[in-house]
Amino acid sequence: MSRWTPKSVNVVVLALAFLCVVPSIVLGQSASDTWQVPRTSFGAPDLQGVWANNTATPMERPAAFEGKDSLTEEELATLQQAAAAARDDEQAGNLLGPLLLARLLDPDNEALEFDAGTGNYNSFWLVERELDNRTSLIVDPPNGRVPPMTEEAKQRPRTITRENGAAGAEELPLSVRCMTYGVPNLLAGYNSYFQIFQTENHVVILQELIHDARVIPIGDQPHLEDKIRQWHGDSRAHYDGDTLVVETTNYSKAGSYRGVGENVHVTERFSRIDDENLAYEVTFTDSTTWTSPWTLMIPLKRSDGAIFEYACHEGNYGLVGMLAGARLEERESE
Repeated sequence: MSRWTPKSVNVVVLALAFLCVVPSIVLGQSASDTWQVPRTSFGAPDLQGVWANNTATPMERPAAFEGKDSLTEEELATLQQAAAAARDDEQAGNLLGPLLLARLLDPDNEALEFDAGTGNYNSFWLVERELDNRTSLIVDPPNGRVPPMTEEAKQRPRTITRENGAAGAEELPLSVRCMTYGVPNLLAGYNSYFQIFQTENHVVILQELIHDARVIPIGDQPHLEDKIRQWHGDSRAHYDGDTLVVETTNYSKAGSYRGVGENVHVTERFSRIDDENLAYEVTFTDSTTWTSPWTLMIPLKRSDGAIFEYACHEGNYGLVGMLAGARLEERESE
């Protein structure tokens, strides 16, 4: 299910607004000298509400922008115009994730087509994507790229879930089965909204995508025993000044980020920038997988709309079709 919001604001206006906001977010400073972080009745920074991730900035810096961490206003304006035009011509899949910017930079590359064989939703099923002047979400390392994998990680056997010829649903990926897309959810443009609730002792982060809700204790409560592993890991939170910090460990093999292993330690930082913007910073640390930690920052924007129902199971005809197709191929090969 995709999100369609008739009140979506024109991408050009949003992107121009972020030209001013993003530098302040990166530096961890308020965009206004007079603005103060709002507080809950129990004195914590108030992060509650619905927050949207519709950024079109790619996670990793494209080769075309190597050595360039930000665009000039003229370069950004050119991309904004191309993005606005692409929205009328492209299928929804081509506007997801990093594909929008990649296709703008290399429009003739057929390898960048999403669902080239079958097609995808019409573009009006998606909100408009936001471009700012950054060339990558990754802010550390400075090259805007995920660090190299360790030799150990390169040799590590991967558990590959079958998508073709699966004997049953349990062999299909968790996302195909409408179970989970994992934590943290970094996908932009597709049910990529979050709602945050706070009490004195807990914070709840509800993801619109497969309606995953993380109920996270606040304080110095220890993590679960190492032998207890979960798809979403085990999260604990605390406040660092006006920033909510969430530390997650104890991932299972099935739920570990990008399938890289069970040793990853994820640190999420949520910081209010002003009334309409929240900086979401995520750091991945796993010395058995990457040669160094790495950090990305996603600018989240307040939304007046509610979280949509994610009716994945009800409309999951793809899963039925894949299993039925596999059985048909088996019969025909007999």
